[in-house]
Amino acid sequence: MAVFVVAHGAWAAGWAWKKMRPLMAAAGHTLFTPTYTGLGERAHLAHSDLNLESHIRDMLAVFEFENLRNVILIGHSYGGMVATGVADRLRDKIRHLVYLDAFVPEDGMSAADYMPADRAELMVKSAVDGWKVPPSPAPPDTTLEDAAWVMARRVPTPLQCFEQKLVFKNGPLSLPRTYIYAQRHNPGDPFRQFMDRARADGWPVYEMDASHSPHVTAPEALMGILQKVAASG
Repeated sequence: MAVFVVAHGAWAAGWAWKKMRPLMAAAGHTLFTPTYTGLGERAHLAHSDLNLESHIRDMLAVFEFENLRNVILIGHSYGGMVATGVADRLRDKIRHLVYLDAFVPEDGMSAADYMPADRAELMVKSAVDGWKVPPSPAPPDTTLEDAAWVMARRVPTPLQCFEQKLVFKNGPLSLPRTYIYAQRHNPGDPFRQFMDRARADGWPVYEMDASHSPHVTAPEALMGILQKVAASG
């Protein structure tokens, strides 16, 4: 049985993985879904200086205090930035790195660097008080019930989380990695580039007939893929 840890996406938090918890438990796996500072139940701690490094440190603390090892680390969306930073520093504790429709940053790159220029510019212009980036809407395939649940809980993410560049401390990653791509994207999709790169580099790649958050809209299908990752050793 495996230990999974999730580095969640922007605007969301550990709560967004609620549907995966019973599926993981039924399969005998352990699932940790920590929340970054300034988001979810920790939204009251938000401030303008929070950045990517803040969220990497949040995750590093979870590994330390929970004494985690042999982990399958999942990075969803922006969480791919966070998961990569964590994997760089905890290579001996991570068994496999899974990017779920996520950024796969190269050294010295930020999430904003991979976005279409107009989207990155809009993100800056829309930031409330100059630093609070408003949540994006739920994807069209989200049920009305799920959309109400999700949108009531999504909160702004600090702009620096998207703009701070990730700097590797231990050289290129050589951990086993898998990419899961959600096919239902709007024009300007920033994630297909990472799927294409993963496939070119020989990683296992899975494509899902789902929108950007399959842990909300297609949890059973996602669980099937994660079971394959867990069984891959």
